[in-house]
Amino acid sequence: MDWELVFTIRDALKRPLFTDAELIGGSNGLNRTVRWVHVLESASLESLIHGEEMILTTGMSASTDLSAALSFMQNLINKNAACLCIELGACFSAIPQEMVDLADLHDFPLIQFTRTVRFVDITLDLHSLIINRHHRMLQELESISREFHRLTLTSQGTVKVLQLLCKSTRTQLLYMQLQGKPLFFPALAPEEQQPLLDFFETFREEMEGAQPDAAPKLREYGQKTIAVKPVGALDQTWAYILMVCPHKPQEFDCLLLDSASLSIAQELLRTRYMEERKLFSENLWVDELVGGRYADEHRLKGLIGPDFNLVNELPYRVCLIEIENPRDVRWNSSENDWESITFHLSLVLRSIFEKYSLRPLITLKNNRLTVIALDLQSKLPGKLRLQQALDALQHIRADEKLKDLQLVTGVSKSHRGLKHAHAGYQEAVQALSLYSCYQKPVLMYEELGVFQLLLSLNDGKTLESFIRSYLGPLIDHDEAKGSELLLTLRVYLDHDGSKQIAARSLFIVRQSLYYRLDKITELLGEDFMLPENRISIQVALRAYQFLYPEKFTLPSSRSAQL
Repeated sequence: MDWELVFTIRDALKRPLFTDAELIGGSNGLNRTVRWVHVLESASLESLIHGEEMILTTGMSASTDLSAALSFMQNLINKNAACLCIELGACFSAIPQEMVDLADLHDFPLIQFTRTVRFVDITLDLHSLIINRHHRMLQELESISREFHRLTLTSQGTVKVLQLLCKSTRTQLLYMQLQGKPLFFPALAPEEQQPLLDFFETFREEMEGAQPDAAPKLREYGQKTIAVKPVGALDQTWAYILMVCPHKPQEFDCLLLDSASLSIAQELLRTRYMEERKLFSENLWVDELVGGRYADEHRLKGLIGPDFNLVNELPYRVCLIEIENPRDVRWNSSENDWESITFHLSLVLRSIFEKYSLRPLITLKNNRLTVIALDLQSKLPGKLRLQQALDALQHIRADEKLKDLQLVTGVSKSHRGLKHAHAGYQEAVQALSLYSCYQKPVLMYEELGVFQLLLSLNDGKTLESFIRSYLGPLIDHDEAKGSELLLTLRVYLDHDGSKQIAARSLFIVRQSLYYRLDKITELLGEDFMLPENRISIQVALRAYQFLYPEKFTLPSSRSAQL
């Protein structure tokens, strides 16, 4: 960086108006940045300064005694003022040694004017210089940022951007890729690389939650300061840039770091888009696989290539993601728009799944994405990581293209061997078909309970006959009287016969519940709560819910819909 763009205490002391000024303390702080000049005669300065201001004063408010003067100066140091300039005269005839010692302790420049000086002339002079330099800084920042963008359109764009960032800031850079080896600019010997890599590992876990658009985080590294900036997009981080500064990073450094990370992220995103389009065309066989048309392992090996043995041994689950658009949201549903949205969704999905150590094989048909989620295995169980990935996918709302979409996902049991993908696909289809019963965005086949059995019995007659055998009198009564005995019984049994919880869930008083239960007993018989009958009735209730989910909507849900 051109250090003339940053205005410092050292620069100020070279101005003609500071000819008679004397630096009497804090000489090690001459490189402090001066962002503004402020005349201050009030001891109550908490709300008056923001930091990095040159403070001009006659000492009127701090001249009553030494403790007041030291307190005034300590408050300035705490508020990160750039320096303190005191005009000697009626308030201060001489600067106490204790103030000089405090300035030296904190490398806080303490300057005295031995002759009367017009503060208005100083502020006018320095403000014009500061504004001019800030303007030049913005011009240089814009010029370098344009060059960053141009470099990303060339071969090895990321490397060239990092080289320019290194040259412009005059700092040591470390580019930490999540998938790939670290890069150093300028190059470092192996023995010098390791301490920096080890230092990054100490706070890497903390950085995992940082969003790519967050401001750089600062960390002390010996006598130096490291600014850490995530690089990524689509709510995902793909790399980190570490800027090792021999001084506290200036605004210019941080702005350039932001610009460089954005340019690199755009190049990485373009690369991922191209890779995604290639994978999309190469993975057309996934649709054939889940359709059960590739049972021969020799044919599969020819399609997948040299990775077949590794991929075929990994555990996996089939996810069927249905893409819905809310009825109250208007958007351009042209074919090109829809292709763009689904393609973008697959790109986001791949990025999220890889974050949770899952390798997705994706295919699209109509409004459904089919994903074979291969478990690359890590410390956490595969089912938990897949659930976390699907939850993260549900909450991608910052993305403009996806914010209005509703995603419902059916997930199969865990399988091994790609020839069983068709069975996993059928399980995912069955799980997805029960969305109307569960009203959950993610449905795991293995958590469907008795519905797994009911799905196989749904031949149009078996379930209806079973339901009539155990619930017929209640169904007839509800249809004839408009009552809600079926719903009441389901809620009552689901809460293990707790009358208090059942009445609260149904939004009725307990006396009304007693009346309904008496009617249910009258219609089903006194023994309906005996274990054998209760099990059969609960299965029949689940079967009825499976066939007619809209009839089992709780009152609170109905009210919300209205």
